[in-house]
Amino acid sequence: MPRLSKVLLEAVTLMRRGAGRFLLLAVWAFVALVGKGRADIHPEWTQALAPFHIAGNLYYVGSADLASYLIVTPSGNILINSSLTSSPELIRASIEKLGFRFSDTRILLIGHAHYDHCAGSAEILRQTGAKYMVMDADVPVVESGGKVDFHYGSELDQRYSPAKVDRILHDGDEVLLGGAVLTAHKTAGHTRGTTTWTMDVTEAGKVLHVVIVGSPNVNSGYRLTGQHPSYPGIAADFAHGFAVLRSLPCDIFLGSHGAYFEMLAKLARLKAEGPGVFVDPVGYKSYIAEREATFNRELKRQTGGAIQEAH
Repeated sequence: MPRLSKVLLEAVTLMRRGAGRFLLLAVWAFVALVGKGRADIHPEWTQALAPFHIAGNLYYVGSADLASYLIVTPSGNILINSSLTSSPELIRASIEKLGFRFSDTRILLIGHAHYDHCAGSAEILRQTGAKYMVMDADVPVVESGGKVDFHYGSELDQRYSPAKVDRILHDGDEVLLGGAVLTAHKTAGHTRGTTTWTMDVTEAGKVLHVVIVGSPNVNSGYRLTGQHPSYPGIAADFAHGFAVLRSLPCDIFLGSHGAYFEMLAKLARLKAEGPGVFVDPVGYKSYIAEREATFNRELKRQTGGAIQEAH
């Protein structure tokens, strides 16, 4: 599939040369069609899912695949991932269905600066007044609305409303609120500032280690090596990220997409087996091992042959 941004940019160029209002309307109609197409390709991204309790003070408030998490504290709440531009109302409804107030959101975090995880940030910040905290290397991306993303920056259909960051995070930083402690682990590669979040929760008197994986994926078209990598050091960042992920103690395995941790399959077992279905250290280790093997195969392929562009 050709990159849609090239088509749009050509249309805008023609408009500037005098093609006029009719072409402008056509361009915006095309953009609307593109957005509908994306929803058709990933209907699970916008499909509502009943929110649910994971463990301790941790809840799921996302869609059937785009994961958003709520950490509830006496001093207000922490939300991880704002998802699509259209997602804030879904997230709000999920939070309120659980009996919490959306307006109590004090801190907004993300797993990485791609539009399907942070495009809703500007609206959530507007509605709640929360503080936006983002890993250092992803800050320019979210503050430009995706414009300076190393891979998708030129693609107009991947842009979103810019959002001002209140606190720039660095690897190992902690986010503290009402007794909750979240640690930001920089696991870059997927984006320059991809962040894996860890925290401890207590369930039935037992302390459980939670890992929320930002993303370990090499997207189609990423150049890991050669004279023109997607960004300098991308392969080293991925390798370092996998080393970090392998080192993290994990009881409850979560991620930026529900598919990472087989969320829907686990939900189907929840009624019969209880919240223990989310305790999955073996699944975590298997997922990270499989993703690292996929990265190594792609690195080997690119090292030995020509890069295949995304279609």
